[in-house]
Amino acid sequence: MQTFDYDDIQLIPNKCIIKSRKEADTSIKFGPKTFKIPVVPANMESVINEDLAIWLAQNDYFYVMHRFEPEKRAGFVKRMHERGLFASISVGIKDAEYDFIDQLKAEHLDPEYITIDVAHGHSDFVIKMIQYIKKNLPDAFVVAGNVATPEAVRDLENAGADATKVGVGPGKACITKLKTGFGTGGWQLAAIRLCAKAARKPIIADGGIRHNGDIAKSVRFGASMVMIGSMLAGHLESPGHVITIDGKRYKQYWGSASEVQKGAYRNVEGKQMLVPYRGPIKDTLREMQEDLQSSISYAGGRDLESIRRVDYVIVKNSIMNGDY
Repeated sequence: MQTFDYDDIQLIPNKCIIKSRKEADTSIKFGPKTFKIPVVPANMESVINEDLAIWLAQNDYFYVMHRFEPEKRAGFVKRMHERGLFASISVGIKDAEYDFIDQLKAEHLDPEYITIDVAHGHSDFVIKMIQYIKKNLPDAFVVAGNVATPEAVRDLENAGADATKVGVGPGKACITKLKTGFGTGGWQLAAIRLCAKAARKPIIADGGIRHNGDIAKSVRFGASMVMIGSMLAGHLESPGHVITIDGKRYKQYWGSASEVQKGAYRNVEGKQMLVPYRGPIKDTLREMQEDLQSSISYAGGRDLESIRRVDYVIVKNSIMNGDY
């Protein structure tokens, strides 16, 4: 099996057909809605909160609210709909989550998007949850994950998932590969390629993004949406605390399987770290869009689809393995 990661790949330019990169269309239809760019902040407590979710929805960006305050989720759906905004939430697979789905149905709260957020998503229990949501909230667009193989994508799609999330442990705050020996760390981009070849429905590439160009590479190998954690965690709107060290400002960032998130050292597969403070998130999202427009111009097209058609070369070991 040919494996590679983001730093191992360079995309090859095609003849440019647009006068200005501003003509390039970066929008993506994902489920019932169309968004400005194929980027979604990670559904982690250190990346997203309700205020940021509101801003993202108001400005035509996709978001997925985290699942770490389960008792607030029904109210969140209600408040988003009262504002005329779409609701996108996360669920797990514990027994109480079935009661939550029942509650949403009973209260006629129908989130447009539901993400089943499990570290190892190729699971009988994830399949059972997909089927339960589809039976009780049939209009919800269900994203299921996380997975690493074509077989997993097929199984979750066949169970009724509308999209699958690919990536097991490639994120900066994730230590799954060190703690368990398993995962897509070091070959995440190849995993996206393999899974996309099997997929009939959209894929979210989740984890391992270190540069804006990695978004274009994800699209090239089949991703409809790219989930980003560390690069979107250091902003004014990000939930983590600002910490100043030697005159430089940082924000806290922690993994969903970290001791910080769990509140105990138990089955820990994540860590806490500091990421540089980056100011307002709107500036970073605009820069991501502009860089993606440049990618489209290099791809020789007018929209994201053109990126999927370009050739590429594998330049192994040219850059240090994603760690800077």
